[in-house]
Amino acid sequence: MVRTRIARFACGLMVMIALALAGCADKRGGPIAYGTTLGVPDAPSLAPLEATYRIAPMDTLAVRVFKMPDLSGDYEVDLTGQISLPLIGTVMAADLTTTQLDEALTRKLGEKYLEHPDVSVGIKSSTRRNVTVDGSVVRAGAFPVMGPTSLLQVIAAAGGTGPDANPRRTAIFRQIGGKRQAAAFDLTSIRRGEAPDPEVYAGDIVVVDGSSTKAAQKQILNSLPILSIFRPF
Repeated sequence: MVRTRIARFACGLMVMIALALAGCADKRGGPIAYGTTLGVPDAPSLAPLEATYRIAPMDTLAVRVFKMPDLSGDYEVDLTGQISLPLIGTVMAADLTTTQLDEALTRKLGEKYLEHPDVSVGIKSSTRRNVTVDGSVVRAGAFPVMGPTSLLQVIAAAGGTGPDANPRRTAIFRQIGGKRQAAAFDLTSIRRGEAPDPEVYAGDIVVVDGSSTKAAQKQILNSLPILSIFRPF
């Protein structure tokens, strides 16, 4: 009898904890302020992807190191503008041309690890032509922008929010005045018609928070100072 009561109590306690955690996961939060209108982004460059192209966050780079298959591969630039390679670790890539990044990787590999390394860097996919959706969505990826497009339309193109998503914490990152800025949006309020559905532009990065959100994205979503998030960084 005593064991039955203890088992019932433990079961009830676990249910209460699960409900409490579920309630916390579906709330607004974090340092990115809500209700702020992002300005119009910088005009996209119409130049083809060539030597003058500047690498952007969330671009995918094809890095090849001659006779070093373990170092060669496709690398995604994270939201902080860095890529992470074996041996040399993280390297800043954003705002560099492929030639400049090639030189930086050649120098770093040649300092300690390889003699006269032969490195080549190319752009496999560019976010400056698309809207990139990442985080807790069904199909993360880059989606072309054909005319005026809203945040809800972009989320729908990504298959909607994932089962672990917190739709109340969705961020848009945008290049304005040569600097990256961000704003937070509540998808639940937008869907209910309680908040406007903001427009997104080519080059924007949309991140839906959730348990599957990547570490680099979570760092930005959760750790940036609340007073500086809407200032260039």
